[in-house]
Amino acid sequence: MPKADLEVYRELKECPQIFQRINELSGDEFQIQGILRREFPPELVRAALTLVDLRNKGSVKFSQAASMWFDRQGYEQATAEEVANHKANRFKHTTLDLCCGIGADSMALAKKVPVIAVDLDPFKLQCCQWNTELIEQRNHVSLYLEDVTKVPLGQHLIHLDPDRRFTTSSKVIRIEQYVPGLEYMQELCRVGQGGAIKLSPAVNFGGKFPNAEVELISLSGECKEATIWFGELGTPGLWRATSLPTGVTLAGDPLSARAKISPVNKYLHDPDPAIVRSGLLDLLAEQLGIERTDAAEEYLTSEHMVESPFIRSFEVLENLPFNEKVIRQALHKAHVRELEIKCRHIPVNVDALRRSFKLSGDCKRVLIMCRENGDSRGLICQRIN
Repeated sequence: MPKADLEVYRELKECPQIFQRINELSGDEFQIQGILRREFPPELVRAALTLVDLRNKGSVKFSQAASMWFDRQGYEQATAEEVANHKANRFKHTTLDLCCGIGADSMALAKKVPVIAVDLDPFKLQCCQWNTELIEQRNHVSLYLEDVTKVPLGQHLIHLDPDRRFTTSSKVIRIEQYVPGLEYMQELCRVGQGGAIKLSPAVNFGGKFPNAEVELISLSGECKEATIWFGELGTPGLWRATSLPTGVTLAGDPLSARAKISPVNKYLHDPDPAIVRSGLLDLLAEQLGIERTDAAEEYLTSEHMVESPFIRSFEVLENLPFNEKVIRQALHKAHVRELEIKCRHIPVNVDALRRSFKLSGDCKRVLIMCRENGDSRGLICQRIN
């Protein structure tokens, strides 16, 4: 952020009355903005309304969102609190939080160990300071405005959240677009005492860190992060899937298992995305004694009901060819009114398909399109959990 924006936020910090006024006002955004501009400078009003909006959105991500400080980019890139707390449990002594951003990971780490937070953006560093101050019982947090590649590592543990080069509106899917780049990350793994590198689960990290542990972390059914654990904090070559908030974890070698392929049975199971992205789907299937419906499909199936925090299960009521007319007739016959549609690999316009069904009735069902031994099928199911 430009220096002017940092100055505005510092003025906001000294002007709690503007937030009190926002809480008191009702009406649409333009009305509220008009009232506030008669009482406060316009740049302060814009910043305050943006921050309040982010704090409201952040309530699903942070327990103290109502008091936190961030801009839009800082909020979007910040680690969710439950994920940050999960990672922080591995750290046992003073930790460098490199590219600390607005301080989400620093907040979690400071509950466990002393933290040295480093960032090249003075605005983000200021937010990090204010946010870590929200923690009542915390270890010491030092803040440094510096290029992280120039920071001596010493014997500290390391947490790195590299920045992304957002040159387009599309998501970053290549590790080469991160700053600092892949070469620095690999060097960190080679010479660092131990630590973690935070990556997007969608990025091309496979094969880039052969001597590190790779953990895929999901939260409430969404894969949030790929964490590269190195040095004393990781097990070389190990792959791990962890599902939050339960904290259940599965670790192993993705090549150590090969699940059987079976036609769709009475039950269909949708695996946690952390399991899928970690490559541990076959290992999970073997451990649960269930099969895959297709070598190129992630859905699992079984004749008898099984339970695991890593799967969401469905009872298969009808197994139909993937034919719109056939499926429509079956839904009409079953009096389906509310329909959830799930599809991974079969190319279909879900919205157009839903409109074509013209549902009416009193029944709720799930339509799952999946591959069964190479064939595309439409499964009408009932959700179990």
